[in-house]
Amino acid sequence: MSALPLASARRALGPLLGHLVLIAAAAMVLLPFAWMALTALRPPADVLSEPFGLPTDAGAAIDNIRQAVTSVPMLRLLLNGVVVVGGIVAVQLLVAIPCAYALAKLRFPGRRLLFGLVLLALCIPVQVPMLPLYLGLAKLHLLDSYAALMLPFLLSVFAIFLLRQHFRGYPDAVLEAARLDGLTQLEILLRLVVPSARPAIAAFVVFSATAHWNDLFWPMIVVSSTDMATPPLGLLFFRDGELGANYGALMAAALIVTAPLVATFFAAQRQFIRGIAMTGLR
Repeated sequence: MSALPLASARRALGPLLGHLVLIAAAAMVLLPFAWMALTALRPPADVLSEPFGLPTDAGAAIDNIRQAVTSVPMLRLLLNGVVVVGGIVAVQLLVAIPCAYALAKLRFPGRRLLFGLVLLALCIPVQVPMLPLYLGLAKLHLLDSYAALMLPFLLSVFAIFLLRQHFRGYPDAVLEAARLDGLTQLEILLRLVVPSARPAIAAFVVFSATAHWNDLFWPMIVVSSTDMATPPLGLLFFRDGELGANYGALMAAALIVTAPLVATFFAAQRQFIRGIAMTGLR
């Protein structure tokens, strides 16, 4: 009889411990964002003396936001980020969707070899081809332009791999029925396969948008003017400007730059989670 209460206690403690671990992990992830928000709302004198003190001066918060917007061309930075990230993600999907469908559902010579090359490309660090890419863009006189920021990333082997794994699970019987009804391969792809892959596409959009919005390495190499700076690079200009050690204004600028990413994630949250779960089951 004593074993029954012990088993019940274990069943009750299991979910509780799991939730406690998740709460602790979430707190660790959110701690830097909490510090950033608190710093953006307080005067510079309180930043180092009370790192996690609550803001008490509304005027300091307004002044930090004002400096964040006026000390650098913030609207231009955000526009550059939207143009670069939007262009990259759109072209990546236009290329990756038909490639992934062909690797997943079409039979042709060399299909396994091409998929092996995709896997091989996944193993190559993004920094490896940067020097030849820079030299090529310099010879074409494309540095310090949208083309320089976008061209190296228009092909995403990760997108091809992710969508190929998802497309593999689409029923072949449905595709055969569509072919018998007279649908072309393009119509099958656009009308049947792509709508079923919305969760996987949303997951990739979140991954890609986050990576390219936060990218600092490549813009530092190809951008030399403030007009073409992306948001992370603009924060460097901001930090090295007249504000010096004004961490309050710097963190206010970081909040403004981070806000579009947070909004994108919440907008695609449900599809993103479904896409990760469904792709992982393939």
